[in-house]
Amino acid sequence: MSAHLDAFAIASIVVVAAAAAGYLNHLTFRLPQTIALTLTGAAASVVVVAADALVPGLALSTTIRAFLDAIDFKTALLNVMLSFLLFAGALHIDLHQMRRGQWPIAILSTLGVVISTVVVALGFGVITRAFGIEVPFAWRLVFGALISPTDPVAVIALLQPSAAPKLLKTTVAAESLFNDGVGVVVFTILLAAALGGTYGAIGPMQGLRMFAQEAFGGAGLGLALGLVGYWTMRSIEDYVTEALITVAIVMGGYSLAVPLGVSGPVAMAVAGLVIGNFAVTQAMTEITRDHLMKFWDLIDHILNAALFLLIGLQGIALIGAPGLLLVGLACVPLVLVARGLSVAPPLLLWRRLLVFGQAFPLLTWGGLRGGICIAMALALPHGPTRDVILVATYVVVMFSVIVQGSTMERLIRRIAPPRA
Repeated sequence: MSAHLDAFAIASIVVVAAAAAGYLNHLTFRLPQTIALTLTGAAASVVVVAADALVPGLALSTTIRAFLDAIDFKTALLNVMLSFLLFAGALHIDLHQMRRGQWPIAILSTLGVVISTVVVALGFGVITRAFGIEVPFAWRLVFGALISPTDPVAVIALLQPSAAPKLLKTTVAAESLFNDGVGVVVFTILLAAALGGTYGAIGPMQGLRMFAQEAFGGAGLGLALGLVGYWTMRSIEDYVTEALITVAIVMGGYSLAVPLGVSGPVAMAVAGLVIGNFAVTQAMTEITRDHLMKFWDLIDHILNAALFLLIGLQGIALIGAPGLLLVGLACVPLVLVARGLSVAPPLLLWRRLLVFGQAFPLLTWGGLRGGICIAMALALPHGPTRDVILVATYVVVMFSVIVQGSTMERLIRRIAPPRA
């Protein structure tokens, strides 16, 4: 099947399936979109497995696997979708509130990712050995890095109408944006070391230099792109052209980040902050602002719809490896504990700024894992270690999206009731 599918055909199939699933959900269950699309993909996987068991000649599993293999997840998500998603998310972040919480946000999205990576790596070793599976420490660190970034799209949407303090809402959104970018940087470095390639012999200092180049270089590029976009949009008044400029910033900026050796995701998050807080507020009329924000909201919804549908379809990865399902289930509490340990220290240190009783449960239980984790797992080279990590990642993401995602509204109402 993959031989006959080009990039446009694959994108068409995914978008059509996501639109159909969203339409049916709106008519029937009315679940949050991310949960509904993930469940649709998972249900499709179960139907495929059942159909193949009943009628082996159908070979539906092979067909779906060929379709999924035709999608270059690393390129499609980490190099394309992530740039648009981070830019779109950053447009809504209040820079004034972010400055108030700059230290907890900075610690949560950098040191927090490192702490989570190490805790998961140590716990993953205990779990895999208990099941008779030996995973080298370097690959356990890779798993810790790819499962640490969070994706609280649904949480942010639920937070908006609540009475939670503005600073808490900004902290949740900003921490997520930047820990995505930082998580990809950490994953890239650890994967290169695990593969024993160009960076196979890196030491702590070289790793730190690589991190600084990727992260701070990306931030510098994003700032430059954002300022150029701001100055450009300030000199015109045409919402079509201004929307096109923002798309150019994302696509051109990411293409520029690759040869420069800096982090594209970090660059897009910073560029989105600059455009959202300066260009949108100071360089646009109300009509242009309305058109631009609706344009990016639409892009955000389309990409997330396709992404969460694909997450559910990855249930095909469990075929032929049912024993690994138990490893994945054991990783669910491990990842939650690691998240709690990574967010507690900065929240305790700045408890006068953020109410610990609100921020800790929200950041821990609301730290949903999503498509970024799946994409990084799928980017690993084929082999037994990849199978273990991929299945564990899938189980953790499914639990996160379905169980944590479906209970977040209740948690938010308890810690921050809706405004009167």
